[in-house]
Amino acid sequence: MTSSFSNLSLAEPLARAVAEMGYETMTPIQEQAIPVVLAGQDVMGAAQTGTGKTAAFSLPLLQRMLKHENSSTSPARHPVRALVLLPTRELADQVAQQVKLYAKHTQLRSAVVFGGIDMKPQTLELKKGVEVLVATPGRLLDHIEAKNAVLNQVEYVVLDEADRMLDIGFLPDLQRILSFLPKQRTTLLFSATFSPEIKRLAGSYLQNPVTIEVARPNETASTVEQHFYSVSDDDKRRALKQILKQRGLKQAFVFVNSKLGCARLARSLEREGLNTTALHGDKSQDERLKALAAFKAGEVDLLVATDVAARGLDIKDVPAVFNFDIPFNAEDYVHRIGRTGRAGASGLAVSFASGGNDVRLVADIEKLIKKKIELEPIEFEEDRPRGRINDGRRHWRDEGEAGDARDVLDQPRERSEARPVRSGRPHRAPATPRDPFFEQPYETPEREAAPAWEAAAKTTPSRGISSNIKSKRKVPALFKTAAQPN
Repeated sequence: MTSSFSNLSLAEPLARAVAEMGYETMTPIQEQAIPVVLAGQDVMGAAQTGTGKTAAFSLPLLQRMLKHENSSTSPARHPVRALVLLPTRELADQVAQQVKLYAKHTQLRSAVVFGGIDMKPQTLELKKGVEVLVATPGRLLDHIEAKNAVLNQVEYVVLDEADRMLDIGFLPDLQRILSFLPKQRTTLLFSATFSPEIKRLAGSYLQNPVTIEVARPNETASTVEQHFYSVSDDDKRRALKQILKQRGLKQAFVFVNSKLGCARLARSLEREGLNTTALHGDKSQDERLKALAAFKAGEVDLLVATDVAARGLDIKDVPAVFNFDIPFNAEDYVHRIGRTGRAGASGLAVSFASGGNDVRLVADIEKLIKKKIELEPIEFEEDRPRGRINDGRRHWRDEGEAGDARDVLDQPRERSEARPVRSGRPHRAPATPRDPFFEQPYETPEREAAPAWEAAAKTTPSRGISSNIKSKRKVPALFKTAAQPN
């Protein structure tokens, strides 16, 4: 085994693409998995997120498929030979982009299909023929039922983030898809965690797999600094802003547990002057891709997201992750904080816990990662009293504050609005004076005033009519009709 890509026996087109992407040294999962996949063996790989699993399966598969490379324009000469299944649309799009970069100097074709967008462009691309198909299970089944995707010549299957696919209920879809594939194939299963369900899935569909574990399952990266703060729900936003300021953080993920909470928090932070966007399942696919692109380009400082963004998204140099809500599933904590500290870089993971339920969830995380977690108190800067000075007359004033404290304390009541705030939250004067009209209670008028149009109408007294008979009340004419000619 070797730790350098330059010493790896890759074909010249693939080696050139790897060099152009700046890859030099292989990560542990790449170093162990690539030779095994090149040998044609099934793999069951476990690695922390952000360790280069995409290259670990993509490069050897492309290498083995180069024997099928051809320049024919016939779709029949480009059947699907490698199928990569992923749990989320964002992850599928990301992996497809990586595969295109690896294969750009070859004649191998690749495509990606996922839900949330129109099927017609995907259908047109599939009809042209592709060797590598990256897909989410639901949309792939749609194309299979529409006979747009034929999988009877698939030689390689990759189940990436398999534990996440099981968590969100894709097991029946996976079983249906795998039933369309040839029995003789190479199957690769990659997951950040190994649960009993994953092991059962591997036992059903993998043949004598080589197990590769480059880190203890469910272990968090050692380069990530982790903190848990005890904060009330009302103070979480304030704590978030203070830590961003203290640490000088330019970008961060902020994870919440619900789609509604995600949208509300993003809107609230945006109102407070933070450049924020939201990413959750109720967003359209176009909105989700635009949000990710803006965050990657540095146009957005905070990406508030649900766990749809917790798995596999590779965004370089994200310095911090905030768990605004403690995840319900302890394994999701490992995936969330895996968005920072990637590829050996340092990172910060901050979690806010409030109430008894959060304490229980923190205990589950502690049990999973096998590390002692201490809930730290947080002291807000605006609540911290500055140095106080006694002026000798039983009056106190803040350090650096000019003037006599008695001059302020003894001010008349009418001047109290100008009094400077000593500690705690700053006093906010009303933006506009209140109108006294709205402070008065409602009073029923003694007599209902006649409408202006009725008061202005000329009334002529009727003659010969009993006083007991009231005249008809006049009503305004909505439409005036022209006199009809005789």
